[in-house]
Amino acid sequence: MEILDYTFMQRALLAALIVGITAPAIGIYLVQRRQSLMGDGIGHVALTGVGLGFLINSGSIWASPVWVATFVAIGGSVAMELIRWYGRTRGDLALAMLFYGGMAGGVMLMNLSDAGSNANLSTYLFGSITTVSSQDMVTICVLAAVVLAITIGLRRQLFAVCQDEEFARVTGLPVRLLNLLVAVTAAVTVTVAMRVVGLLLVSALMVIPVAAAQQITRSFAVTFVLAVAIGVGVTLTGTATSYYVDVPSGATIVLFAIVLFVLFTALAAPLAKKRARAAADGAKGCTLEVPGSRTAADDVSV
Repeated sequence: MEILDYTFMQRALLAALIVGITAPAIGIYLVQRRQSLMGDGIGHVALTGVGLGFLINSGSIWASPVWVATFVAIGGSVAMELIRWYGRTRGDLALAMLFYGGMAGGVMLMNLSDAGSNANLSTYLFGSITTVSSQDMVTICVLAAVVLAITIGLRRQLFAVCQDEEFARVTGLPVRLLNLLVAVTAAVTVTVAMRVVGLLLVSALMVIPVAAAQQITRSFAVTFVLAVAIGVGVTLTGTATSYYVDVPSGATIVLFAIVLFVLFTALAAPLAKKRARAAADGAKGCTLEVPGSRTAADDVSV
């Protein structure tokens, strides 16, 4: 295949594959917690980290925009959880200031740096998968491994907390610690995916595959697997399409995800009717024993 003849496209497809797995893997917990827009808020904060990385520009891998954005996004996610715990009635105002301040800070720092430019800002806001470097790939692989280790290794505990915090607390789970872990993992995922779909669109890749899978599945495990499969499918297809058609990769991936969501939604109604019909047929096939139809003599065999 022609697309695999170029090193930059090999890196792009590998990055797309990794993001397609990790984004829905943490997104399913955000959807369960009804925090679908959390990734969008973290993306705003992470932009400050990107601008700070360009401003430092020390040449060290730890001072690269991706790593600095990771540290800043983690700090922002912790602040979001603290606001959620203690903010009460004015928590939404504090979150709004955090999000908009993160976006404004990123734009300001980017313009103050010597290496920053509007072109660089656009690649992080909307994604530019073909510009992923070998250094970026190392960072993406390391961060993705952490995300998958948490989302798969602690899936039972995280599901319990996201489904019912009170029940999880009664069973002895460290609810606040697990909630904080979900927020931090989401922050890491945002920085993993920002070169693929961009900070403004990353939340869509975390939520839409999960929402599409939920249309036709009924169990958490099946939803998890199907959401990851959808994520991988749309990221690889969107990346290949962006190469052949010369369109933005991030927007293409998200639009493919929305198309799949619409298709799965259309399939949901007839599938639900089929399941209901099967359940009704199964109920008719069951023979109920009528009380009193057997006598004591019937139960005695000589």
